[in-house]
Amino acid sequence: MKSFIESVQRNCGAFSQLSVRSNASTADQSQAELFLTARDRQRAKPFLKWAGGKTHLLPILRRCLPDAFNRYFEPFLGGGALFLDTCPVQAILSDLNPELIQCYEVVRDSPEQLIESLRNFTVGKEEFYRVRALRPEALDGIMRATRFIYLNKTCFNGIYRVNKQGLFNTPFGSYERVSLVDPENLRRVSRLLRGATLRWGGYTSVLKLAAKGDFVYLDPPYFPVSKFSDFKRYTRESFHESDHKHLAVVFRSLAEAGCYVLLSNSFHERVVSMFADFHQAVVDVPRYVNCKASGRGKIKELLISNYPHSIRL
Repeated sequence: MKSFIESVQRNCGAFSQLSVRSNASTADQSQAELFLTARDRQRAKPFLKWAGGKTHLLPILRRCLPDAFNRYFEPFLGGGALFLDTCPVQAILSDLNPELIQCYEVVRDSPEQLIESLRNFTVGKEEFYRVRALRPEALDGIMRATRFIYLNKTCFNGIYRVNKQGLFNTPFGSYERVSLVDPENLRRVSRLLRGATLRWGGYTSVLKLAAKGDFVYLDPPYFPVSKFSDFKRYTRESFHESDHKHLAVVFRSLAEAGCYVLLSNSFHERVVSMFADFHQAVVDVPRYVNCKASGRGKIKELLISNYPHSIRL
């Protein structure tokens, strides 16, 4: 793997027109910008903890946005960090996870009722497993979204994981302090969502709506770089290598249709190969989701686009 990384970095110009400066001062500056600023804290931010969330990559993602675009598409919505940061006038947001989309709909339509419902819950191991045992389809909309947020905030590392029956099975997280709801932030998110269309379904169906001049941000379950590094059990279906290959085909079709397309994925030889004809940049990203502290730190990720831009790493 080391020789592959060295080869990619050595020949970066062959497959990318991105401007990458490697002097120490620039590197220190870019790494510092991975942390939230005072301005960021005033914006709407994700109300969910999400494995692979993009909050800490936002300073770099901002530089990768097109100068102008029509509609904003995000078909692997997750925590929605880039959508909330970008605040597009028109957005079409979707995800294959029905519980996630239903939760976003409640946040958009009934934020005050949701806030009040979350305030009625306490955090504890016994309560966690009682809530986890509830069947979401038997609950009303407010309680279903409450359950989703409660489990997300209190489960281990915020990992949304289901078994083959589609039942949530992540264990309790044993946190010392948990804030189930930030009312002001939830209200900010609600206001932004009122200008967006929410859809449940796979990415291929919603991207059929994308047209020339639209911007599409793709943040799929990452290609695994080790045995335990992926989170493909996000729904009862999994996301395999064949799915990544199909995503590359869809990426190319969107590019040919005149869309601006940006994709995040693992820095892996196979991913580099799948998108060899497009602009690529390697970025260092903080990693917080790992059961062992020694497994946390910085990891390398790929940003892939069909249009040129300049970022400083």
